[in-house]
Amino acid sequence: MGVAEPDPARIATELQSLGLKVALDLDPRRGGAGPAEGGAIVLGGRALSVPTASPFVANSPYELRAEGGEAVLLRHGQELMPVGLIPRPGFLKRRTKSGMPFRQLALMHGADCLASTVLQTCAHWASGRRCRFCGIELSLTGGGTLARKEPDDLAEAAAWAAAHDGVTHVVLTTGCAGEPGAEVAHLARCARAVKNASNLAVHVQLTPPEDPVALEKLKRSGADTVGIHIECYDREVLARQAPAKAALGRRRFLETWRAAVEVFGPGQVESFLLAGLGEPEESLLEGAEAMASLGVFPFLVPLRPIPGSLMADSPPPDPERMARLYEDLAAILAARGLRSAECLAGCVRCGACSALAFYEKEPRPLVCHQARNLGERAQALRIRHRVFVEEQGIFENADLDQADSRAVHLVARLEGRIVGTVRTFPVDGKGHWIGGRLAVLKTARASGAAQLLVREAVRTAKVQGCLRFTAHIQEPNVLFFRRLGWRVESEPFDYRGRPHRLMSANLDKA
Repeated sequence: MGVAEPDPARIATELQSLGLKVALDLDPRRGGAGPAEGGAIVLGGRALSVPTASPFVANSPYELRAEGGEAVLLRHGQELMPVGLIPRPGFLKRRTKSGMPFRQLALMHGADCLASTVLQTCAHWASGRRCRFCGIELSLTGGGTLARKEPDDLAEAAAWAAAHDGVTHVVLTTGCAGEPGAEVAHLARCARAVKNASNLAVHVQLTPPEDPVALEKLKRSGADTVGIHIECYDREVLARQAPAKAALGRRRFLETWRAAVEVFGPGQVESFLLAGLGEPEESLLEGAEAMASLGVFPFLVPLRPIPGSLMADSPPPDPERMARLYEDLAAILAARGLRSAECLAGCVRCGACSALAFYEKEPRPLVCHQARNLGERAQALRIRHRVFVEEQGIFENADLDQADSRAVHLVARLEGRIVGTVRTFPVDGKGHWIGGRLAVLKTARASGAAQLLVREAVRTAKVQGCLRFTAHIQEPNVLFFRRLGWRVESEPFDYRGRPHRLMSANLDKA
């Protein structure tokens, strides 16, 4: 029998949970606002950030050795596969014209991402509202970095790194400057300076601002993508591990994500989900589904306990659990048509802090999601007009009504093109939701788009507390809905000159 080939996805997952013992200098990052205490290797053609300096790494079965001029990965002393090493970037030895070391301004993340925490302090650091997993101000110890990076210095470092080190995108993040969104002005100045000097794709990260106009300001400044990170979707766990974020409330994040997708586009907005904070597994998937449906990329990352942080002694999540979560999340992404490869800049594009990219699948030819911005909603309304006004003549001029303003509008996308739509909305405060305006272009009616739209409408309503889901169904379509498990609840009645029946969905199958 032959020996099974090493599985890069499995190895990447285990490395990030168990760590890697190294005899080589991977230039590990110490402290910081995000995953730290590690270095990066290239595994299966992908950059992967792995823990190398935390205490738990001593018990890892994985080690890295240099043999014959290349790096080899071993497990329990047995060779697994060669891995790539990322060359030390030359900018680390450079200084700005004013003498500022580039290394104090930014560091390389992954293979081609330049990252800088432009405000290395947090208003909650010395309080009980500090994020327990964060080590943002630890980096200030020993002069390793600066509390505030200035736009011109960052621009100079980015331009040099783009020209000499193969950097293709930049991440700019901050600690909380006080009121949520107060850091926007400095982020905007830094983004504009970096963009003007280097023309690199720029990603910015911030807490949800009170005024969504701040997102438009960041876009105008040159930001291509944005990260608005909730970290944990379980309310109780978030309150325990990140009190300041929890105080903002989930609704604040949802509203900001929607606004950000409107400004930056689907797939160009991200949110971290940290596994290992004590959350139930289902909450991670609930959060990922909610984000993906809005066009936000849920970036799942295993907890990297940072020495000196309040969670320094917490273990990383079990690799078996991470593998399950990655598989489930990959299916969610495929169903919503999201791909990390299409993200222009940021953590999703870099991918090194998560093994998610190893599990990603090609998006399905037919996907369904909420209309995520004005453009997608306009396409949905045009399809409705074509079907209900032009084709069926049920409405004379337009099918729009007051329910559209409060409805959730869903679209079906076939090979990237929107081909159908449906809407759903609550009619009372007792859990009754209505579906309607199901419309699919003639050319796509054999694709399964209608079935997918109906199922997704019911699922969407159920997630939001629906206890009864009904719709007025044209008589010729009753059999179609019966096959989907719906029940007839009335005799035929006339609606706009067409016979209809009241039907209800089986919520147990949603």
